[in-house]
Amino acid sequence: MKVRRLSLSSIVVTLFSLVVALAWIFPLYWAVNTSLSVDTKTVQVPPAWFPVPMILDSYQYVIKNTLIIRWYFNSVLTSVVITGAVLLLTVMCAYALSQIKFRGNRFLFLAILAGFMIPGATNVVPLFMFMNKLRLVNSYWGVILPQLVSPLAVVIYKQFFDQMPTELSDAAHMDGAEEMRILFRLFLPLNWGITWALAIILFIGSWNNFFWPFIVINSTRMMTIPIGITQVQSWYGIAYPRQMASAVLAALPTVILYLIFQRRVAEGVAITSGIK
Repeated sequence: MKVRRLSLSSIVVTLFSLVVALAWIFPLYWAVNTSLSVDTKTVQVPPAWFPVPMILDSYQYVIKNTLIIRWYFNSVLTSVVITGAVLLLTVMCAYALSQIKFRGNRFLFLAILAGFMIPGATNVVPLFMFMNKLRLVNSYWGVILPQLVSPLAVVIYKQFFDQMPTELSDAAHMDGAEEMRILFRLFLPLNWGITWALAIILFIGSWNNFFWPFIVINSTRMMTIPIGITQVQSWYGIAYPRQMASAVLAALPTVILYLIFQRRVAEGVAITSGIK
């Protein structure tokens, strides 16, 4: 059996990857460690690297004394609606730009590409004023509507629709199929991998979104998980175990989602980064 010798560059890359992995996972470990510790253990010097004794009081406090169940519901509702609506809108827009020839087609696509150049923070003030005029502040629609614009998803779908053989759509047109039927019965089933990957990336992105919900929501009951966990405090100030317990509970759904669909998530990251 031939043993493969590792080169110096391979060893260096492996060690560097290990250091990066440890640097990435350490904050997660420390959050879990703190959430299972007694309050006094979290501020002692030197720090306690393992929770002794290990207690679940912080998790019980967060579940019983905060609105975390309501925050979960708000996050699930808004994330599911945003993901579904964005996929539906972008797939139809991309199909029209790719397969339907009309005047202004190229100009419209360039306008969508220009959306990448506009920093999201510059739209916050006009968006908030618009939501306020529509009386959508502190509402689900106030959180959802501004997040339905996704130029990246349009570009990704259009890229894959452009690669579809024209013979497929020509044959469908000859059989009398309409554009919507061609899209949802022919083109979309051939791109389920892209749709799944985008759906997971969009869901995780909307679940973790902090900035816009923080701007448009000021009612405790309407907060999403990233906003709600900032409200977990005690009468004596910040309680680190309770804060970390709420952070762990907030991250748990996305961690489970990643573990189940990690291959799809990797595909989605590759697609959205332009690798594939």
